[in-house]
Amino acid sequence: MRTQITMSPYYGTPDFSRLMQPDVPRPQVDAVSVADLLRNAFVYPPYSIYEGVRLVTFGFCPHDDMHSEPHFKFKFRNAGEVPEYPASDQDWVAVYHRLLCEAIQRSCAGMNAPWLLQSGGKDSTTLAIALADARPDTTCITYLGGDEEDEVASATHVARTLGLRHETLVCDTGRAYDRYLDVVDRMPLLTADFALLSCIDLGTEIGDRGGDGVIDGLGADSYFGTPMSRRQQWLKRLACNLPVPGRLSEMPGVDRSFEACYLLSTLRMNPIERVFPGSRFSDDEVDELFGERISHRSRERLGLFMDEIGSATSLWEWRDMSTSIAGSAGAFAKGLYASAALSLKAAYPFCDLTLREWIHREVPRYQKVDPVTGLNKLLIREHIATRFDRLPYVSSKGSFRFDLRGLARTRFDRVRDFAERSPDLPGAVAWLDRNRNRLDNKFHASKFYLLAIVLPWLEAARQARPEQARDEAQQAAYA
Repeated sequence: MRTQITMSPYYGTPDFSRLMQPDVPRPQVDAVSVADLLRNAFVYPPYSIYEGVRLVTFGFCPHDDMHSEPHFKFKFRNAGEVPEYPASDQDWVAVYHRLLCEAIQRSCAGMNAPWLLQSGGKDSTTLAIALADARPDTTCITYLGGDEEDEVASATHVARTLGLRHETLVCDTGRAYDRYLDVVDRMPLLTADFALLSCIDLGTEIGDRGGDGVIDGLGADSYFGTPMSRRQQWLKRLACNLPVPGRLSEMPGVDRSFEACYLLSTLRMNPIERVFPGSRFSDDEVDELFGERISHRSRERLGLFMDEIGSATSLWEWRDMSTSIAGSAGAFAKGLYASAALSLKAAYPFCDLTLREWIHREVPRYQKVDPVTGLNKLLIREHIATRFDRLPYVSSKGSFRFDLRGLARTRFDRVRDFAERSPDLPGAVAWLDRNRNRLDNKFHASKFYLLAIVLPWLEAARQARPEQARDEAQQAAYA
């Protein structure tokens, strides 16, 4: 199978139908892409989890051949800075509100019962304001993922003030994982984004409650601009490709400290890969899981992006370019794959062409990022201020986090069972047994999460290719 799929809400609605036909065998899994998932929690575009299937994510041109001539060009150069001065005076907030309402109407046109993923952050709040005018039939839902966050009170206040229905879903790690296993054989492709299980849990709940579409607030960061914090700048300096063995994070004392483990992992990373979210397996750990050297082939895939990222004119543009890789293949992919598996429509109003081009090309710099304080999305903040006073979500960003340690407590044995049956990752059982007592540290629990996502998907892919599974079983018997 040799095909490419345009997979970005910036380009329209992706079509995964050719990968989801029950009577058509799945393509061969790409082992290097599995290594991508374990190293970075997503597959490097334009590759996919399957051999012969390429993805056109944002930054690649749909008219190029992703198999032979992929070229990455960041579409929002100097985001947050262009233009410095407006070509004409406008009521920026009023025009923004109108364009956002129109973007919502276009992206949600096929939905009869839309639900907004309301995280409590700026993007979902500004969307809620516009939805109250453009789609007042929308239901808002907030996910409480753990003790690290609590946006429910402010999210509820926002929705009720706007006259929108509001629901809450509290994370239950066992329920969420079981829901993932229920649909894993219908996932068209694979990412291991750290909010994938949150999306599956939410999507299942939305479908059970009569919803047919999900509205997601992703997409605005790339063209509003995201200045680098001091912490992010320090991490960039510390990521210097040192040959630090992954096993050092298992040393007594170190293994109980998230901060120490995170520092060690940062030292051995490439600065660009350190930008990607979450704690992941080191190269030597990936090789151990596979039982062979393969991690270097995953790392080499970053080379496709180096020229463009190297041409960045500022630290924040460097970061915007770097995060766009993970955003396309991880953050967007989790919602797209989950929605496809659950037969839900997905809408991303911030990816609307008219809205994004207006913000990037016409909205002046002083409405995007404050160069002194580093506050970004000033226009969105002003839009929120037309309806609400200062609320907690403005200073403390919310998200759909997932209780990684709770997953390890509730589903360790289930994941280990998948590992015992896996010919793809023969070292997984040994890693799980060695680290079972370390999974109360979120650093190690993050790696457990990656295995929890990848192993059952690989098993489902093997079962969808019965001839291959039979051959592998015969080879194992002879061995």
